[in-house]
Amino acid sequence: MSLKRIGNHLLGNRSRVRKAFPPQSLAAIEQAIKASEASHAGQIRFVVEGALDGAPLFRNQSARERAIDVFAQLRVWDTAHNNGVLIYLLLADRDVEIVVDRGIDARVGKAGWEAICQMMEAEFRAGHFERGVIKGIDAVTQHLAAHFPRDAGSVNELPDAPVVL
Repeated sequence: MSLKRIGNHLLGNRSRVRKAFPPQSLAAIEQAIKASEASHAGQIRFVVEGALDGAPLFRNQSARERAIDVFAQLRVWDTAHNNGVLIYLLLADRDVEIVVDRGIDARVGKAGWEAICQMMEAEFRAGHFERGVIKGIDAVTQHLAAHFPRDAGSVNELPDAPVVL
């Protein structure tokens, strides 16, 4: 574990999250998720976490490991068609992770998800947080709409509001 990472996480407080994602940005992201889910039967959650603290930080938990924990905690895996998608941002590391349920993962694969993460991270490096998330949602939407089109029985199984940890 590097001292730089520890420092980034110790300084990665809620004010940093509020600066990157003010209330109007969170509302725009929620609307983008609602609009997305109107076009397919999948489920999308967006989570931003300012920094790790305590045991996860000193265990050197990776953003990927944390995203998998959050995926389970928010029960994104618990969808009727196994098509839940978590877009997770660990702001202190500027690391985006996409964790998906097996139904959609079998159709898109690791390379497809990684391309979306890299595109989002490029937007974040330029300081475009809201735009980066919405572009990521749009890219995930293309996959979900192609593989899980909306039908008359589609319901919204998970909340659309972003989660700030």
